[in-house]
Amino acid sequence: MINSDRLSQNFTRFVKIDSVSREEAEMAAVLKTMLEDRGATVVMDNAGEVIGGNCGNLVAKFKGTVDAQPLLLSGHMDTVEPGRGIKPVLENGVFKSDGATILGSDDKSALAIIFEVLDVIQENNLPHPPIEVVFTVAEEVGLMGAKAFDLSMIDAKIGYILDSTDRDGIVTRAPAANRFTIKIHGKDAHAGAFPENGINAISVASKAISGLHLGRIDNETTCNIGLIKGGKATNIVPDLVTVHGEVRSHDEAKLKTVTETILNAFHVTADEFKKNHGDLPRVEIDLEQDFPATHVPDDHIVVKLACKAAENVGQEMAIKTIGGGADANIFFGKGVVTGVLYTGMTDVHTVRESIKLDDMVGAADLLLEIIRIHSTGEVE
Repeated sequence: MINSDRLSQNFTRFVKIDSVSREEAEMAAVLKTMLEDRGATVVMDNAGEVIGGNCGNLVAKFKGTVDAQPLLLSGHMDTVEPGRGIKPVLENGVFKSDGATILGSDDKSALAIIFEVLDVIQENNLPHPPIEVVFTVAEEVGLMGAKAFDLSMIDAKIGYILDSTDRDGIVTRAPAANRFTIKIHGKDAHAGAFPENGINAISVASKAISGLHLGRIDNETTCNIGLIKGGKATNIVPDLVTVHGEVRSHDEAKLKTVTETILNAFHVTADEFKKNHGDLPRVEIDLEQDFPATHVPDDHIVVKLACKAAENVGQEMAIKTIGGGADANIFFGKGVVTGVLYTGMTDVHTVRESIKLDDMVGAADLLLEIIRIHSTGEVE
């Protein structure tokens, strides 16, 4: 029943619309009209104001035809750079860009797939539960749209986010993450004339970092120092360095331990320097939870629906654990259980990004079957 030509046309239309993070207004306007044309009640929240973007998250509700739990379908509207002026090219069933930009299948493929499923349901008068569609903003810059979203705007407690490259699985486990910013305050001085009067903040940061175990800690935990900024000139002892990093883990205790180890390393190093310099260097730390962990039980209805649907349409469906975060983490932390399904996108966030039309069709087939099974109540 999936109309591959229509799916292709919608995907092509969507990727041609610029919608880099915090600049999704044009994309949202198109989607809002399309949703309303299909009979949905559509509202936009105030996430744009909260995150400094030009629009908020879109929320659309379709009334169900059967008595079943509402089902959430979601994808994000924003793309990464270089994502302006995208020119999609379809050759031998594969979409690519012209090589100057990303393609935008992350996550415009999700939007096209969801619309195709909605169209098939309507044109065939298929039974379906209440369907709630949430298209988020600013996912690519820290899941910001989902974080700002008030989930009391929807009734669904289960659903699916289409934002995975894995074509044979459902993502049910993702780590929690802490993000930190560390400022090391030293003391400036002329680097040639009186270097002994200064306290080199870069030196303090370097010594602290050199003693850390970064990268993969174990099969559940990673950490990274990703950005360092400091100094004014080569002839000035730097008085300030800012360090940005993160810790991720599927285990809350490990997340806490590794985070504390990293932060303590900077305090200990600063204390060593203070023995010769008095009150400086001084360490200032800003720590925040970036996102909570996702852990959907294997016997949860979200998992069982996806596995049964995959079996019915002849697809593989393994339960997957990943090291990255997604809107699903935020939804899960707010009480809405969502599995993350594939769209077929590959090499995302690069100019080599591509997606097969057949994979998008397969994802639409899977999602349509999930909705059908949920409507019948045969999987509980």
